[in-house]
Amino acid sequence: MPPRAPASALAALLLLAGRGEASRAAAQSPQAVSAAVDASRRTALVSAVERASAAVVSINAASRRQTRGGTPWDLFFVPDRSRLIEGYGTGFVIRSSGVILTNQHVVAGAERVVVTLPGGGDLPARVLGEDPLTDIAVLQVDRKGLPTVTAGGSTDLMIGEWVVALGNPYAYLLGNAEPTVTVGVVSATGRNILPSGDQTGLYFDMIQTDAAINPGNSGGPLTNALGEVVGVNSSIFSSTGGSVGLGFAIPIERALRVADEIIRNGSVRRAWVGLEVEGAAGMRNWKSQGGVLVASIAPGGPADKAGLRRGDALVEANGRPLRNYLDWEAVKLDLHVGDAVELTVRSGRQTGRRRVVTGDLPTVTAEKFTVLQELELINVTPSIQAERGIRNPAGVLIFKISPNVGRATGLREGDVILAVNRSAVRSASQVADLLNVPAGEVVRIYLEREGQINFTDLVFR
Repeated sequence: MPPRAPASALAALLLLAGRGEASRAAAQSPQAVSAAVDASRRTALVSAVERASAAVVSINAASRRQTRGGTPWDLFFVPDRSRLIEGYGTGFVIRSSGVILTNQHVVAGAERVVVTLPGGGDLPARVLGEDPLTDIAVLQVDRKGLPTVTAGGSTDLMIGEWVVALGNPYAYLLGNAEPTVTVGVVSATGRNILPSGDQTGLYFDMIQTDAAINPGNSGGPLTNALGEVVGVNSSIFSSTGGSVGLGFAIPIERALRVADEIIRNGSVRRAWVGLEVEGAAGMRNWKSQGGVLVASIAPGGPADKAGLRRGDALVEANGRPLRNYLDWEAVKLDLHVGDAVELTVRSGRQTGRRRVVTGDLPTVTAEKFTVLQELELINVTPSIQAERGIRNPAGVLIFKISPNVGRATGLREGDVILAVNRSAVRSASQVADLLNVPAGEVVRIYLEREGQINFTDLVFR
């Protein structure tokens, strides 16, 4: 081993090294040092925000809510009992001609919508169309040459990769219209979410992220590290109303498909397969049954024509394994009318293939006033919940329903109405308000039936 240098010699060497670094630093200009620091600050996430933020807008939606008198039906006879309620959300520009994408629940029932650009300018907006099932709506403002987002892809997202959520939490309380940026990772993909508490409606194939999403973020973009939009921020799981690291976004491919159809047609055509599968009760048994059991077949429908029968187990659809009924609903949600579904089906001990070509969704048509008059509704209370064995602590029980209305709507005595479209039902008096939609508009009613989450689609005339 060579002899150790004396401490004085080591000190001298370090001093010389330090002088060399100092000399090199002194040789650099202040501008070069500043440029080097700036370059180190400009990360991929900073660049991603710059690419997307100019296309992110704030949305103010004012809707009229009825105030109640002595009975739930006063709104039909006292039309001036109402007040304007303002709601806030986020959107992003998908076409430079002023087309904006957002969540349907942001503008649901709005009679006035105002869009605020990142620079602070306000523009009136009109709703081109809404789709409560996918929670997507499309707005139009009278402004050309707007910056647009760049669409990415959600199908190849990696668990753990960086994502950025842009939105306007708490709207104008923050003092300006520039979007708030939060950063996290992709926590999971393909999440299916059941209604729970304030979370209404069903969400399928959602992107889960721990990027903070708070009230007002709904409808804003979720981007990857390149600034490409991969999802539409839509919901959170929280006991406080604020972010707890459980945020969910709609895959961008689905959102743009729905938006394109709304822009072309004003609405979305629903593909119909013609079968119903077991609901929530079947989720506990999917490992043993190896698929999703067919509960009923519509006579003469697409599934019937393809040879499917009640009791068959759907094992796979379009290459996707089916673990429970939510997986099946997720497959249906992305089908166009006329698309084919390639199914792997187990019937008894035989497993085979079936090809089902979808048709148009048949809707149940009913007269609104008759439905309201012939429904007897009761608020779900703790005692009623215990007596009836109801799983959800909130909602409205259908205590009585006339046979005619039952046949026309598909509703039954004992059903618990949980939500209409994406508005949670808390009391019987709300039902008339939530069903007060224009004639011809499709309304989705979410139900608890025999412990399972179901839904029925109605069109009022």
